[in-house]
Amino acid sequence: MVIEIGPILHDFTIVMIVASVMALVSYKLKQPMVIGYIIAGMIIGPYTPPFGLVLNLDVLNLFSEIGVMLLLFVVGMEFPIEKLRKIGKRAFVIATSEAFGTFAIGFVVTQSLNYSLSNSLFLALAISVTSTVIVMRMLEELGMVKEEASYVILGVAVIEDIIVISMLAILQSVSTTGHVIGTELALTIGTVIVFIAGVLFVGSKTIPKFINFVGRTNQHDVLVVTILGVAFGLSFIAYEIGISVATGAFFAGVLIAESKVHAVTRVLATPIKDMFAALFFVSIGALMDITQIPLFIIPAIVLILASLGAKFFTVYLASKSQGYSPVTALRAGFGLSSSGGELALVVAKGGADIGATSNFVLPMIGTMTIITTFITPYLIKTGWKLADSFSPSNTRRGLFSFRGKKKKASE
Repeated sequence: MVIEIGPILHDFTIVMIVASVMALVSYKLKQPMVIGYIIAGMIIGPYTPPFGLVLNLDVLNLFSEIGVMLLLFVVGMEFPIEKLRKIGKRAFVIATSEAFGTFAIGFVVTQSLNYSLSNSLFLALAISVTSTVIVMRMLEELGMVKEEASYVILGVAVIEDIIVISMLAILQSVSTTGHVIGTELALTIGTVIVFIAGVLFVGSKTIPKFINFVGRTNQHDVLVVTILGVAFGLSFIAYEIGISVATGAFFAGVLIAESKVHAVTRVLATPIKDMFAALFFVSIGALMDITQIPLFIIPAIVLILASLGAKFFTVYLASKSQGYSPVTALRAGFGLSSSGGELALVVAKGGADIGATSNFVLPMIGTMTIITTFITPYLIKTGWKLADSFSPSNTRRGLFSFRGKKKKASE
């Protein structure tokens, strides 16, 4: 089969031009880039009247799959094994409570909305996600990143990402059979556990040493090719054993983070990730059938409210049970309440790729992501102020005010 370069070049040109324009608009409006990319995809997509600007969605889908892998690969590079260990037992308890608690509540809500079993499972998993990148960026912009609650939020978000990625792999494997069998489910879960254990215990003894060896050549081009080879290699292994390629890419990043040259590799890989991640978000927007939005906007709002409530209460109660103060528990609850982000879109796309979900699920999750991304900064700012008002001592608030004035005066 002969592939013509003309149509591919046409689509790539349209994607990059429209994406760059919308990214600039998002920057000027001080909104996350992901929103601009999704809207860019909606503009060029085949479902947007009067016509679509992209000729071949298959090519766009191919680039988006690579985007998912590189996106989670770079995310994994931020969290070496030692850093994951330092997060501690308390963050693990909170993350587990939040992920499975929100998943269970989301499943009950979606079932009450008369969605199919498969749609309910993927929707429930998608609303269980908190965007680590978006939340931490908001905390940094608000000058709250060094607070105790911020460390709790970071630890919980990282563990939650691992849980959600693992659950996605399980859901995709189970969904391909069309039914749930105890032995098959146990085999799927066992496969995921063995893969992760193998990566963390065996891979950590070999991959970092190999990367260090390549790094000593001081050849950046060789280093880039090598780390991409690790990312694609583990993704391929994950694919072959029936696990999501995103899982393989994420843990490939974790292994690279164990090397002595991880800082250099992250810098080298980030521009590549940014380009393909943009293509991923654009493809998500292009695949959204916006004509269906009136059909699911009410259920989408219901799921957003369910997610906010479930996340807040599970995080707050779990934080309290782990010995955190009421103020820290409230702050963590508000900080982790907003669902959505890039991983929620990965979950929605994962269900669509194997034909496990209906056509409305992807645009529904995309719409919910846009809404929750907009409200996250306001939720954190208002929630943290409200948390301070519950402080048992008024001197605490006075101390915060004094510190703020002192900092301002010194500047």
